Amino acid sequence: MSRGDKSAYTDKQKRKAEHIEESYESRGLSEKEAERRAWATVNKQDGGGKKSGSGRH
Repeated sequence: MSRGDKSAYTDKQKRKAEHIEESYESRGLSEKEAERRAWATVNKQDGGGKKSGSGRH
């Protein structure tokens, strides 16, 4: 997967990142930095892209 490709994320994760990004932008961050931090936050919270239900406990 190439860097910056968001296709591995669920719609819920994408909406969450969008919301976080808007919050950062409202605090004065640049659009690019806000997006970077938003996706870093989603990754930290959810552990990356889509999860399969099997094999995870």
